[in-house]
Amino acid sequence: MKKAILATKVGMTQIFNEDGVLVPVTVLQAGPCVVTQIKTEENDGYSAVQVGFVDKKDRIINKDASGRKEVIHRHGTNKAEQGHFKKAGVSSKRYVREFKFDNAGEYTLGAEIKADIFEAGDRVDASAVSKGKGFQGAIKRLGQHRGPMKHGSKFHRHQGSNGACSSPSRVFKGKGMPGHMGHVKVTVQNLEIVRVDAEKNLLLVKGAVPGPKKALVTIKETVKVEA
Repeated sequence: MKKAILATKVGMTQIFNEDGVLVPVTVLQAGPCVVTQIKTEENDGYSAVQVGFVDKKDRIINKDASGRKEVIHRHGTNKAEQGHFKKAGVSSKRYVREFKFDNAGEYTLGAEIKADIFEAGDRVDASAVSKGKGFQGAIKRLGQHRGPMKHGSKFHRHQGSNGACSSPSRVFKGKGMPGHMGHVKVTVQNLEIVRVDAEKNLLLVKGAVPGPKKALVTIKETVKVEA
């Protein structure tokens, strides 16, 4: 892997390409990411680059006159994390991820990775946590058919038979049933980058990208190779 970056999802819009064709795109705020650590074969057993994205406040602990501790920014960066970022010479970051770049040894601590590492026409894979739908029935969750909607029917949107009573006398594992839907990691492969705005660090990716607005999205060069 040679190219990868962290981004947040801005939303969807549409643009016209050079041929005047309307193209639906997802707008991503890609970077800037900073290198917070460089993993090497000698120290860590593998080669990778750790990057941070989006600034985060530090956790501050004050003491009043009686010596009682008062925590400010309780969800901020703790002291261990602060030391890690201080060693790299960068401010505290909210998201930290690793990328196994082929040229990991060429990066330096504090170096920035911006949207301009990609170009229009590049193919990428986008990974994010999908929208959570809560508890849903089998029709919405699994696309199962509903029952007849006639007045005399007592079976509308319930799940159908789960199996015979005497044999096998149980429900098989993996049987599709109502349950929690969404909020899982989803990867969409082989998406095309339509446009890159290097000044604003924006990537316009053709089609839909998983996750709600403001979701963290990982953009990597695609693992699929076109024939």
